[in-house]
Amino acid sequence: MKFSEAHDDNHFVITGYDDQSIRINDKSFTQGLILTPEHFAPDWQPAVFTDLQAQHLEKIYVLQPEVILLGTGIKQLFPEKEVYLSLVNAGIGFEIMNTQAACRTFNILMADDRNIAAALFCK
Repeated sequence: MKFSEAHDDNHFVITGYDDQSIRINDKSFTQGLILTPEHFAPDWQPAVFTDLQAQHLEKIYVLQPEVILLGTGIKQLFPEKEVYLSLVNAGIGFEIMNTQAACRTFNILMADDRNIAAALFCK
């Protein structure tokens, strides 16, 4: 799906997505990434959801979001117990959903000026 809403060049916005890629400010990305309105890490490791480990989440925690959206790819999947417990113990609200739902939710919360972070995977 391609979004047509205009975006502020000072922020990172999801401008589209499909099953193979996510478009951030009209540039396409195909592997794991971290996104906030002011911060973008397109080369975040792991590249795919199945490789996600608890230590990977540290790069999100230092951003101090009020909510973390975890987009798991085409289907909603749940992380390994260690990863899930890390999210719980961080004391930050989080939602786990498929990536398309996470993209839509990110843009809605960003429009409401929420301090949001998204960890998104295409596969």
